[in-house]
Amino acid sequence: MLAHLTDTARQLAAVLWQQHTVYRDRTGGVVIRGEHVQRWISLSVTGTRGEVLLRAGRILDGGTSAPARAETVMRLDSGTGELAAACRRLLADTALSGAPEAPWEPRASRPRQRAGGARIALWVLLATAASAAVLAALVAYSSYRAAR
Repeated sequence: MLAHLTDTARQLAAVLWQQHTVYRDRTGGVVIRGEHVQRWISLSVTGTRGEVLLRAGRILDGGTSAPARAETVMRLDSGTGELAAACRRLLADTALSGAPEAPWEPRASRPRQRAGGARIALWVLLATAASAAVLAALVAYSSYRAAR
């Protein structure tokens, strides 16, 4: 089971981040660190057979790991895509939690990458909410007109 967990973590790391470190922690789980985004994901076996506990947290100044801010349980055989989606949700929850971000300066040799996908997702969400509000207003107006 541990070998399967390690293989899955390596595949997941390649999907999540181009730059990453994968290692086993002292409890037997596997940790994926993305130093460039100051985040970590851990996978550990739960008491239930075939399930894995996914946890996400921040990396603080000096490289220490902050406690997990979000976690969920998934089936290990869910597939890399589904596990990656769950990890992205956890990472988003970690980013949205109220604690201030630690200042981080990129190395001079690497250009800083922007998270354009998150901004696009926010705009899509806002456009969907606005469309739903307009649709609700039109339905209410047409119901009002029909009742008159």
